[in-house]
Amino acid sequence: MAAFVAELLFDLVRILVGDWLRRAAVAVCAWLDTKIHGRAARLVVGGLLGLAAYFLIPIFAGLLGF
Repeated sequence: MAAFVAELLFDLVRILVGDWLRRAAVAVCAWLDTKIHGRAARLVVGGLLGLAAYFLIPIFAGLLGF
């Protein structure tokens, strides 16, 4: 029974943290969109963010157990 409750608790925490991270990412992207002007600058920043996400998403997914 304790293992079942622990599994439910871990799933709940994983869902809440994942949702919080998703909302934070959307808020940061919306803020950043208003700060960058020009197509070339947006491409450079988008490329850098994409490169960072390529390395960070698997790390966060591993830590959260996805």
